[in-house]
Amino acid sequence: MRALLALLVLLSACRLESGTDLEADPDSTAIEIPVLEDEVPVRDEAPMDSSDLDATGSTLEADDTRSDLEVEPGGLLIPVVGVPPSELVDTYRAARSEGRSHDAIDIMAPRGRMVVAAAPGRVVRLFTSDKGGITAYVLGTDDRTVYYYAHLDAYADGLEDGDVLQQGDPIGTVGDTGNAVPESTHLHFAIWTVDDPADFWDGETVNPYPLLTGE
Repeated sequence: MRALLALLVLLSACRLESGTDLEADPDSTAIEIPVLEDEVPVRDEAPMDSSDLDATGSTLEADDTRSDLEVEPGGLLIPVVGVPPSELVDTYRAARSEGRSHDAIDIMAPRGRMVVAAAPGRVVRLFTSDKGGITAYVLGTDDRTVYYYAHLDAYADGLEDGDVLQQGDPIGTVGDTGNAVPESTHLHFAIWTVDDPADFWDGETVNPYPLLTGE
């Protein structure tokens, strides 16, 4: 009996020396996954809205279209994005069929290039014709000057008659509709002045070239 008691005392002493907690929480045996010091945390970013992308996939901030355009000495923007004054050709007096003169300039550019308002104004007519193709007439803020955009490939999304445009606002894209030579994509850009804005379709023509180049 004494030997049994001595054995129990010996076993109790061994447990105390080993530091074992007889009342330990069973969950304390769970394995903890270490964090690697060289891991880089993932940064949370707001999802990109598809409306913030242009046709090339670049992000666009508000008013980027207008802010990236330079007003020429004549007070107008070149109405095709990305075309510098040095690439413009004065075709205002070029001969056309039926004894007509061009009374406009052709701004050559790839299909789909953005066309913007050369000056602020109001859209007085969106019209598709045999000669001009997809066209837009914009009456300037003076109610006398008309800006004519023709041979468009398409209108800007949501553009409607009566819309008020700021300088640089989208009108459409470059194309070859109407009587333009197929695949000779360009913007036919004309300016004229009228006495009565109700007669916006016809007036005294003005050469856009010097207004766009300062020459």
